[in-house]
Amino acid sequence: MTVCLFLYAYPKQYSAESIIDASNEYTYEDYQEDIWILKSKYKKQLQVHTIGKSEFGRKIYAIQIGTGEKSVLLSGAHHGREWITSLLTMKMAEDIAVNMKNGANYLGSYSIWIVPMINPDGVTIQQGKINKFPFFSKRKIKKMNDGLDDFTRWKSNGLGVDLNRQYPAGWENLQDSKKEPSYKNYKGKAPFEAKEVKAIVELTEKIKPIIAVAYHSSGQEIFWQYNNGVNEERDRMIAEVLAQETGYKLGTPPKDAVGGGYTDWFINTYHLPAFTIEICPIVDEKNPSLTNFPEAWERNKTIPRTLIEEAKKIDAIHKKMLGDK
Repeated sequence: MTVCLFLYAYPKQYSAESIIDASNEYTYEDYQEDIWILKSKYKKQLQVHTIGKSEFGRKIYAIQIGTGEKSVLLSGAHHGREWITSLLTMKMAEDIAVNMKNGANYLGSYSIWIVPMINPDGVTIQQGKINKFPFFSKRKIKKMNDGLDDFTRWKSNGLGVDLNRQYPAGWENLQDSKKEPSYKNYKGKAPFEAKEVKAIVELTEKIKPIIAVAYHSSGQEIFWQYNNGVNEERDRMIAEVLAQETGYKLGTPPKDAVGGGYTDWFINTYHLPAFTIEICPIVDEKNPSLTNFPEAWERNKTIPRTLIEEAKKIDAIHKKMLGDK
Protein backbone atom coordinates (compact mmCIF):
# COMPACT_ATOMS: atom_id res chain seq x y z
CA MET A 1 0.00 0.00 0.00
CA THR A 2 1.43 3.38 -0.99
CA VAL A 3 0.64 6.26 1.32
CA CYS A 4 1.55 9.84 0.44
CA LEU A 5 3.14 12.08 3.02
CA PHE A 6 0.99 15.16 3.58
CA LEU A 7 3.51 17.94 4.16
CA TYR A 8 1.40 20.70 2.65
CA ALA A 9 -1.36 22.79 4.20
CA TYR A 10 -4.26 20.95 5.78
CA PRO A 11 -6.85 19.89 3.20
CA LYS A 12 -10.41 21.09 3.23
CA GLN A 13 -11.72 18.53 5.72
CA TYR A 14 -9.44 20.02 8.40
CA SER A 15 -10.52 23.62 7.79
CA ALA A 16 -12.83 25.76 9.89
CA GLU A 17 -15.79 24.01 8.23
CA SER A 18 -14.99 20.99 10.35
CA ILE A 19 -15.72 21.04 14.07
CA ILE A 20 -12.51 19.18 14.85
CA ASP A 21 -9.49 21.41 14.24
CA ALA A 22 -6.37 19.31 13.69
CA SER A 23 -4.04 22.23 13.11
CA ASN A 24 -3.29 23.02 16.77
CA GLU A 25 -2.40 21.24 19.98
CA TYR A 26 -5.53 19.47 21.17
CA THR A 27 -6.33 20.29 24.80
CA TYR A 28 -8.85 18.88 27.22
CA GLU A 29 -10.77 22.16 26.95
CA ASP A 30 -10.89 21.89 23.15
CA TYR A 31 -12.09 18.33 23.51
CA GLN A 32 -14.86 19.26 25.97
CA GLU A 33 -16.09 22.02 23.69
CA ASP A 34 -16.01 19.82 20.60
CA ILE A 35 -17.91 17.03 22.35
CA TRP A 36 -20.87 19.27 23.05
CA ILE A 37 -20.81 20.95 19.63
CA LEU A 38 -20.97 17.49 18.06
CA LYS A 39 -23.86 16.54 20.36
CA SER A 40 -25.74 19.71 19.39
CA LYS A 41 -25.12 19.41 15.65
CA TYR A 42 -25.79 15.68 15.33
CA LYS A 43 -28.61 15.11 17.81
CA LYS A 44 -30.08 12.20 15.83
CA GLN A 45 -26.78 10.55 15.02
CA LEU A 46 -24.93 10.40 18.33
CA GLN A 47 -25.21 10.48 22.08
CA VAL A 48 -22.65 11.65 24.63
CA HIS A 49 -22.20 9.76 27.90
CA THR A 50 -20.09 10.80 30.89
CA ILE A 51 -18.55 7.50 31.97
CA GLY A 52 -16.38 8.74 34.82
CA LYS A 53 -13.92 11.34 36.02
CA SER A 54 -10.16 11.50 36.18
CA GLU A 55 -8.25 11.56 39.46
CA PHE A 56 -8.48 15.37 39.36
CA GLY A 57 -12.12 15.54 38.34
CA ARG A 58 -11.92 15.98 34.58
CA LYS A 59 -14.78 14.26 32.79
CA ILE A 60 -14.26 11.19 30.66
CA TYR A 61 -16.74 11.00 27.80
CA ALA A 62 -17.95 8.23 25.52
CA ILE A 63 -19.60 9.01 22.20
CA GLN A 64 -22.19 6.50 21.01
CA ILE A 65 -23.07 6.54 17.32
CA GLY A 66 -26.06 4.41 16.45
CA THR A 67 -28.49 2.73 18.79
CA GLY A 68 -27.75 -0.95 18.26
CA GLU A 69 -27.11 -3.16 21.28
CA LYS A 70 -24.10 -4.81 19.61
CA SER A 71 -21.02 -2.65 19.41
CA VAL A 72 -17.39 -1.99 18.66
CA LEU A 73 -15.29 0.25 20.91
CA LEU A 74 -12.46 2.62 20.00
CA SER A 75 -10.39 4.58 22.49
CA GLY A 76 -7.59 7.13 22.53
CA ALA A 77 -5.07 8.80 24.86
CA HIS A 78 -4.37 6.18 27.48
CA HIS A 79 -1.10 8.13 27.65
CA GLY A 80 -0.78 11.88 28.13
CA ARG A 81 1.69 12.42 25.31
CA GLU A 82 -0.55 10.58 22.85
CA TRP A 83 -3.30 13.20 22.57
CA ILE A 84 -3.04 13.02 18.76
CA THR A 85 -5.16 9.86 19.13
CA SER A 86 -7.88 11.99 20.74
CA LEU A 87 -7.88 14.15 17.63
CA LEU A 88 -8.07 11.06 15.44
CA THR A 89 -10.96 9.42 17.29
CA MET A 90 -12.88 12.71 17.58
CA LYS A 91 -12.46 13.21 13.83
CA MET A 92 -13.79 9.67 13.38
CA ALA A 93 -16.85 10.48 15.48
CA GLU A 94 -17.54 13.58 13.41
CA ASP A 95 -16.99 11.77 10.12
CA ILE A 96 -19.30 8.89 11.04
CA ALA A 97 -22.00 11.32 12.21
CA VAL A 98 -21.75 13.27 8.94
CA ASN A 99 -22.07 10.04 6.95
CA MET A 100 -25.06 8.93 9.01
CA LYS A 101 -26.72 12.33 8.51
CA ASN A 102 -26.11 12.00 4.77
CA GLY A 103 -27.89 8.66 4.67
CA ALA A 104 -25.19 6.04 5.29
CA ASN A 105 -26.72 3.01 6.98
CA TYR A 106 -24.02 0.43 7.64
CA LEU A 107 -24.50 0.16 11.41
CA GLY A 108 -27.73 -1.83 11.43
CA SER A 109 -28.09 -3.39 14.87
CA TYR A 110 -24.65 -2.10 15.92
CA SER A 111 -23.30 1.00 17.64
CA ILE A 112 -19.84 2.51 17.47
CA TRP A 113 -18.59 3.69 20.85
CA ILE A 114 -15.62 6.07 21.01
CA VAL A 115 -13.76 7.18 24.15
CA PRO A 116 -11.35 9.77 22.73
CA MET A 117 -9.47 10.88 25.85
CA ILE A 118 -9.13 8.35 28.65
CA ASN A 119 -6.39 10.33 30.38
CA PRO A 120 -7.33 14.05 30.45
CA ASP A 121 -5.12 14.80 33.47
CA GLY A 122 -2.10 13.30 31.72
CA VAL A 123 -2.83 15.26 28.54
CA THR A 124 -3.10 18.49 30.54
CA ILE A 125 0.21 17.84 32.33
CA GLN A 126 2.00 16.83 29.13
CA GLN A 127 0.95 20.10 27.51
CA GLY A 128 2.55 22.03 30.37
CA LYS A 129 -0.64 23.31 31.99
CA ILE A 130 0.48 22.60 35.55
CA ASN A 131 -1.25 25.75 36.77
CA LYS A 132 -4.53 23.85 36.35
CA PHE A 133 -3.64 21.56 39.30
CA PRO A 134 -3.78 22.23 43.07
CA PHE A 135 -0.62 23.73 44.62
CA PHE A 136 0.63 20.65 46.49
CA SER A 137 -0.24 18.40 43.56
CA LYS A 138 1.91 20.56 41.27
CA ARG A 139 4.90 19.89 43.53
CA LYS A 140 4.25 16.13 43.44
CA ILE A 141 3.82 16.14 39.66
CA LYS A 142 7.13 17.96 39.20
CA LYS A 143 8.85 15.46 41.52
CA MET A 144 7.42 12.57 39.46
CA ASN A 145 8.93 14.30 36.41
CA ASP A 146 12.41 14.13 38.01
CA GLY A 147 12.20 17.82 38.91
CA LEU A 148 11.98 18.96 35.30
CA ASP A 149 9.74 21.83 34.18
CA ASP A 150 9.39 20.32 30.70
CA PHE A 151 6.56 17.76 30.78
CA THR A 152 6.70 16.79 27.10
CA ARG A 153 7.53 13.15 27.89
CA TRP A 154 4.65 12.65 30.38
CA LYS A 155 2.65 9.42 29.85
CA SER A 156 0.98 8.74 33.19
CA ASN A 157 -2.19 10.05 34.79
CA GLY A 158 -2.21 12.87 37.34
CA LEU A 159 -1.11 10.57 40.15
CA GLY A 160 1.82 9.13 38.22
CA VAL A 161 0.18 5.83 37.23
CA ASP A 162 0.68 4.50 33.70
CA LEU A 163 -2.89 3.66 32.70
CA ASN A 164 -1.91 1.08 30.12
CA ARG A 165 -0.14 -0.97 32.80
CA GLN A 166 -3.23 -1.12 34.99
CA TYR A 167 -5.00 -4.17 33.61
CA PRO A 168 -4.96 -7.65 35.19
CA ALA A 169 -3.49 -9.54 32.25
CA GLY A 170 0.07 -10.25 33.28
CA TRP A 171 0.08 -7.21 35.60
CA GLU A 172 1.89 -9.01 38.40
CA ASN A 173 4.71 -9.99 36.02
CA LEU A 174 5.52 -6.50 34.71
CA GLN A 175 9.23 -6.37 35.48
CA ASP A 176 10.24 -2.92 34.23
CA SER A 177 7.64 -1.04 36.24
CA LYS A 178 8.83 1.96 38.21
CA LYS A 179 8.78 1.40 41.97
CA GLU A 180 6.87 4.60 42.70
CA PRO A 181 4.64 7.09 40.85
CA SER A 182 6.42 8.54 37.83
CA TYR A 183 5.93 10.23 34.49
CA LYS A 184 5.89 6.76 32.91
CA ASN A 185 5.82 3.02 33.56
CA TYR A 186 4.49 2.90 37.14
CA LYS A 187 1.85 0.17 37.16
CA GLY A 188 0.21 1.18 40.44
CA LYS A 189 -0.35 -0.80 43.62
CA ALA A 190 -3.07 -2.98 42.08
CA PRO A 191 -4.89 -3.47 38.75
CA PHE A 192 -7.92 -1.25 38.12
CA GLU A 193 -6.65 1.20 40.76
CA ALA A 194 -6.86 4.34 38.60
CA LYS A 195 -10.24 6.07 38.23
CA GLU A 196 -9.69 6.47 34.49
CA VAL A 197 -9.14 2.73 34.05
CA LYS A 198 -12.23 1.95 36.14
CA ALA A 199 -14.26 4.16 33.80
CA ILE A 200 -13.22 2.41 30.57
CA VAL A 201 -13.50 -1.03 32.19
CA GLU A 202 -17.01 -0.35 33.47
CA LEU A 203 -18.05 0.87 30.01
CA THR A 204 -16.52 -2.21 28.39
CA GLU A 205 -18.32 -4.51 30.80
CA LYS A 206 -21.59 -2.66 30.16
CA ILE A 207 -21.60 -2.61 26.35
CA LYS A 208 -19.56 -5.83 25.78
CA PRO A 209 -18.08 -4.85 22.41
CA ILE A 210 -17.37 -7.56 19.87
CA ILE A 211 -14.12 -5.83 18.86
CA ALA A 212 -12.06 -3.22 20.72
CA VAL A 213 -9.32 -0.93 19.42
CA ALA A 214 -6.99 1.15 21.58
CA TYR A 215 -5.22 3.85 19.60
CA HIS A 216 -1.64 4.76 20.53
CA SER A 217 0.77 7.01 18.70
CA SER A 218 4.29 5.72 18.05
CA GLY A 219 5.45 3.04 15.62
CA GLN A 220 2.89 2.59 12.81
CA GLU A 221 2.21 -0.93 14.01
CA ILE A 222 -0.79 -3.09 14.90
CA PHE A 223 -0.55 -5.39 17.92
CA TRP A 224 -3.15 -8.12 18.23
CA GLN A 225 -1.62 -11.08 20.09
CA TYR A 226 -2.08 -11.92 23.76
CA ASN A 227 -2.98 -15.47 24.70
CA ASN A 228 -5.47 -15.65 21.82
CA GLY A 229 -5.61 -19.44 22.08
CA VAL A 230 -8.15 -21.09 19.78
CA ASN A 231 -9.05 -17.65 18.38
CA GLU A 232 -5.56 -16.89 17.08
CA GLU A 233 -6.40 -17.51 13.42
CA ARG A 234 -9.61 -15.45 13.59
CA ASP A 235 -7.85 -12.53 15.25
CA ARG A 236 -4.85 -12.69 12.93
CA MET A 237 -7.12 -12.52 9.87
CA ILE A 238 -8.80 -9.36 11.17
CA ALA A 239 -5.40 -7.87 12.03
CA GLU A 240 -4.29 -8.52 8.45
CA VAL A 241 -7.39 -6.71 7.15
CA LEU A 242 -6.54 -3.71 9.33
CA ALA A 243 -2.90 -3.84 8.26
CA GLN A 244 -3.84 -3.88 4.59
CA GLU A 245 -6.23 -0.99 5.06
CA THR A 246 -3.86 1.22 7.06
CA GLY A 247 -0.53 0.19 5.59
CA TYR A 248 0.80 -0.47 9.10
CA LYS A 249 2.88 -3.56 9.81
CA LEU A 250 1.71 -6.29 12.15
CA GLY A 251 3.63 -6.15 15.39
CA THR A 252 5.04 -9.28 16.97
CA PRO A 253 5.37 -9.02 20.74
CA PRO A 254 8.61 -10.34 22.24
CA LYS A 255 8.48 -13.81 23.75
CA ASP A 256 8.77 -12.37 27.25
CA ALA A 257 5.92 -9.87 26.77
CA VAL A 258 3.66 -9.99 29.82
CA GLY A 259 0.79 -7.64 29.02
CA GLY A 260 -0.77 -5.20 31.46
CA GLY A 261 -2.52 -3.24 28.69
CA TYR A 262 -6.16 -2.69 27.83
CA THR A 263 -6.20 -4.89 24.74
CA ASP A 264 -4.37 -7.67 26.60
CA TRP A 265 -7.07 -7.61 29.26
CA PHE A 266 -9.89 -7.47 26.69
CA ILE A 267 -8.60 -10.51 24.76
CA ASN A 268 -7.95 -12.41 27.97
CA THR A 269 -11.35 -11.61 29.47
CA TYR A 270 -13.75 -11.81 26.54
CA HIS A 271 -11.89 -14.11 24.11
CA LEU A 272 -12.69 -11.59 21.41
CA PRO A 273 -10.34 -9.60 19.15
CA ALA A 274 -8.70 -6.39 20.32
CA PHE A 275 -6.04 -4.31 18.63
CA THR A 276 -3.50 -1.71 19.68
CA ILE A 277 -2.91 0.55 16.69
CA GLU A 278 0.13 2.86 16.71
CA ILE A 279 -0.63 5.63 14.21
CA CYS A 280 2.55 7.72 13.75
CA PRO A 281 6.21 7.07 13.00
CA ILE A 282 8.30 6.30 16.09
CA VAL A 283 8.96 9.25 18.35
CA ASP A 284 11.06 9.12 21.49
CA GLU A 285 9.65 10.45 24.77
CA LYS A 286 7.38 13.14 23.31
CA ASN A 287 4.13 13.70 21.46
CA PRO A 288 4.15 13.16 17.68
CA SER A 289 4.11 16.28 15.53
CA LEU A 290 0.73 17.34 14.16
CA THR A 291 2.27 17.18 10.68
CA ASN A 292 1.62 13.43 11.03
CA PHE A 293 -2.12 13.88 11.42
CA PRO A 294 -3.30 14.09 7.79
CA GLU A 295 -1.49 10.86 6.91
CA ALA A 296 -2.77 9.11 10.05
CA TRP A 297 -6.30 10.22 9.17
CA GLU A 298 -6.07 8.92 5.60
CA ARG A 299 -4.82 5.58 6.87
CA ASN A 300 -7.47 5.17 9.59
CA LYS A 301 -10.61 7.04 8.51
CA THR A 302 -12.42 3.91 7.25
CA ILE A 303 -11.40 1.68 10.18
CA PRO A 304 -14.68 2.12 12.15
CA ARG A 305 -16.71 0.84 9.21
CA THR A 306 -14.30 -2.06 8.70
CA LEU A 307 -14.60 -2.99 12.37
CA ILE A 308 -18.39 -3.09 12.05
CA GLU A 309 -18.10 -5.40 9.04
CA GLU A 310 -15.70 -7.70 10.92
CA ALA A 311 -17.93 -7.69 14.01
CA LYS A 312 -20.89 -8.76 11.88
CA LYS A 313 -18.82 -11.69 10.56
CA ILE A 314 -17.95 -12.79 14.09
CA ASP A 315 -21.59 -12.50 15.11
CA ALA A 316 -22.68 -14.59 12.10
CA ILE A 317 -20.17 -17.32 13.00
CA HIS A 318 -21.42 -17.40 16.59
CA LYS A 319 -25.03 -17.70 15.41
CA LYS A 320 -24.11 -20.52 13.06
CA MET A 321 -22.28 -22.38 15.82
CA LEU A 322 -25.33 -22.08 18.08
CA GLY A 323 -27.56 -23.24 15.26
CA ASP A 324 -25.44 -26.31 14.63
CA LYS A 325 -25.68 -27.45 18.23
